[in-house]
Amino acid sequence: MTPFKKLTSTAVPLPIEDVDTDQIIPARFLKATTREGFGENLFRDWRYDKLNHPKEDFVLNNPTYSGEILVAGANFGCGSSREHAAWAIADHGFRAVVSSYFADIFRGNALNNGLLPVTVSPEVLDEVFRTIETDHTARFTVNLEQQTFTNEQTGTVTGFAIDEYKKTCLINGYDDIDFLLSQKDKIAAFEGARVDHSLSN
Repeated sequence: MTPFKKLTSTAVPLPIEDVDTDQIIPARFLKATTREGFGENLFRDWRYDKLNHPKEDFVLNNPTYSGEILVAGANFGCGSSREHAAWAIADHGFRAVVSSYFADIFRGNALNNGLLPVTVSPEVLDEVFRTIETDHTARFTVNLEQQTFTNEQTGTVTGFAIDEYKKTCLINGYDDIDFLLSQKDKIAAFEGARVDHSLSN
């Protein structure tokens, strides 16, 4: 995975609550087993009509919005446990999702796939939506090392929580196997010490 330390970007607003994983990536697109290619079907039924024509009023079809940060309403990623939802968001080019609440399984899937879920208060989320509405080019900074989210236009800085293990993995671009490999010298030293202790007894 690509290491994530600090990201400053414009943002794409999706002020809709209770966005479930079937809306993020409809079930009919879950046939592939690799992560690539899911981004083109992100929010497919919201982005296109039945004739596969882009819906002009959907935010991802509006060229005035862009960026690597998706800002979403509360309870984002609810519904089924499909990991493909995180794949689709990441494959589309988003590196972070900001919301006031994430479904637990989606949060875990996102972190496992290099996508950072940033939880802020409802008040901060409302401010972010207002900022983007006022200025589509407004920029925001996600600093994973400091665990802060900054609205560069208003100066509002808010902290966010993240599991320390997942933080380490994201900063270094590790998946679970990569992390274990990074610890192999420590593991070998620990096992060696156990053997030495056993022999001495």
